[in-house]
Amino acid sequence: MAWLGSAAAQAAPQDEFDRCLASLQPQALKQGVSAAGFSRPTAGLSPDLSVLPLLDAQPEFTTPLWDYLAALVDSQRVDDGRALLAQHRDLLNRVSSQYGVDPATIVAVWGVESDYGRVFGKRPLLQSLATLSCNGRRQPFFRGELLALLKLLDAGDLQAEGLTGSWAGAFGHTQFMPSTYARIAVDGDGDGRRDLVASIPDALASTANYLAKAGWRTGQPWGIEVNLPAGFNPAVAGRTQRKPLAAWRALGIVPVGGGALAPAGLPADSNAALLLPTGAKGPAWLVFRNYDAIYAYNAAESYALAIATLADRLRGGSGTVAAWPTDDPGIGRRERRELQTLLLARGHDIGAADGMVGTATRRAIQAEQQRLGWANPDGRAGQRILTALRTAPPLPTPPTPMPASSLPASSVFPLPPNRTRLLQSPAAPGAALPRLEGLGLANVQGFPAWQVDTPFATAAVSVFGGQLLSYVPKGGKDVLWLSPSAQALPTPIRGGSPVCWPYFGRQGQGTDVPSHGFVRDLPWTLQDARREADGTVVLTLAPPALDNLALRLTMQLRIGRTLEQRLLTENTGSQPLSFTQALHNYFQVGDALQVSVEGLDGLTYLDKFENYATPRVQRGDWSLRDPRDPGRSDRIYTHAGGRYVLKDPTLKRRIEISTEGSRSLVAWNPGQAGAAKMVDVGAGWRNYVCLEAANAGPDVVTLAPGARHALVQTFRVLPL
Repeated sequence: MAWLGSAAAQAAPQDEFDRCLASLQPQALKQGVSAAGFSRPTAGLSPDLSVLPLLDAQPEFTTPLWDYLAALVDSQRVDDGRALLAQHRDLLNRVSSQYGVDPATIVAVWGVESDYGRVFGKRPLLQSLATLSCNGRRQPFFRGELLALLKLLDAGDLQAEGLTGSWAGAFGHTQFMPSTYARIAVDGDGDGRRDLVASIPDALASTANYLAKAGWRTGQPWGIEVNLPAGFNPAVAGRTQRKPLAAWRALGIVPVGGGALAPAGLPADSNAALLLPTGAKGPAWLVFRNYDAIYAYNAAESYALAIATLADRLRGGSGTVAAWPTDDPGIGRRERRELQTLLLARGHDIGAADGMVGTATRRAIQAEQQRLGWANPDGRAGQRILTALRTAPPLPTPPTPMPASSLPASSVFPLPPNRTRLLQSPAAPGAALPRLEGLGLANVQGFPAWQVDTPFATAAVSVFGGQLLSYVPKGGKDVLWLSPSAQALPTPIRGGSPVCWPYFGRQGQGTDVPSHGFVRDLPWTLQDARREADGTVVLTLAPPALDNLALRLTMQLRIGRTLEQRLLTENTGSQPLSFTQALHNYFQVGDALQVSVEGLDGLTYLDKFENYATPRVQRGDWSLRDPRDPGRSDRIYTHAGGRYVLKDPTLKRRIEISTEGSRSLVAWNPGQAGAAKMVDVGAGWRNYVCLEAANAGPDVVTLAPGARHALVQTFRVLPL
């Protein structure tokens, strides 16, 4: 039977794919997979040919090493790894004692493979492996992996539902291939199962077991950075060209910074290989047997160096000393976010400053390179353009908010005639409720709500106001604060994430309109619900249509490893319309006086306690300990970058907040005196901080007829 053998193949008929899978069943049965264990997971599979081009485009072999390492061994991954070393100290010490592999190396593998469990891969694992088993140039290899995965599923180690991974079939915290999983995975938490997807102890113990079986030598280093003498012959370099240390010493090789060529823990008569991954003019390393054990995990020099150098940084090292042979070294995620923030400040519409360099960011860089007169404006995100924009002339000070009298008349919304009737309409949350696993109805503090349960988190969304009331990562605490004394409807619900729309502050409206918009207390409808392959649930909701308002609002929530909330506003009228809005997030904290927020340093803000009269500049992280006005905050940060980190030492977590379609952030807590006047806050003011993704103050959105605007926020919860 002939199968497609080229990544250029445009389509694979479903019947041919089905025949290919059927041909694998006898082999699966011979390997001990039951008939049902084969037919049940493979029923209904269709090929995903988008994986085929990736066979020849792996970043370990296509990305310059200085870019590859800048991305994987950046300051954020180092900080996260050191925090996890402390958090899992007892577990890692036990695993290290059992397998002889040091904690820093184990955690470095975790960091490079999945960014400490953040990135498992989004492709359905069975679909990818089945496609590669029947198409492409490595079918025998991938058929073995598919059969190994089916055996694991049949044995009950894993569940097929929601199982995702990389395009090539690696999955879990440390990205084992199924055959490796079958051979190497161990039960690290003692529950009788080997679960590298949901169990961190299983994943870390299995990683240590892998390295031990690959020849790891306890107490020995992986390598040392060295200097080469002038005129050195690079032909003697290479991972497999080993010489005794004495021979390398005789060739004039010395450690960077001096000292012995045989580092502590390594016998003086050891053999070593010389690595020159970017040639004789770049960094050089002598590597030992433990480097080979790391290399065995993924046979690429760049990958092994990422693990090894990250482990060194986690131990407190300063990183590679020698300069890369380039005039434009790579940058890490924090620097990429800084670069994107600079681009946003120059008016480039690139979305959020999220550290992900896509087409919009590259085009913006190219435009700035052209403005600077560069000979080759290539759109590269590197140190050169970052340095250039850091030293570019500062932008003019952002304007203060427009007074109501100068706002566009199209942003002044009268009270919709049908709003009073809608307020009195009974909610029908169960009407046409989709039959979807994990979706149901609940009563949250007396408020009817849709409740969502996924493999990664639970959430509750109020029918009134479409208000996110709760988002709880599995095994963690609620991200959101909900007032225990929230008042009965129609008083707007205090807490969660209220939707303020189509205005945030009054924009010339009369006193007959409610604060913060028309939709906070109206009954919303659930328009659609679906479950993605990994178990993430996506809800689409909308408030009722309001008379004499040509703006229409829908909201989408993605509830999974992260919480993503998207407000989509459309102008259905014949005239341009302007509006403001906010997602008024009440983040639950252990003590509001102890938390701080990264991402606001250097931003201009307008202070409501000063009637927005004087633009001021934030110095350092935001906190309620600001000596200028301690104990309270009501600020609109303008020209905001779109990424913030709420650090909570009491709850020992940080919440990463990313936004798109927003150039402002509101930071609010009324403080003790202000909260005492609020019956639904009172002493609860110390248990929350409001950080609001917004279009507010001078950030007014104007939509042409038929145009749309999306305001998006994403939460991710990590250990501090």
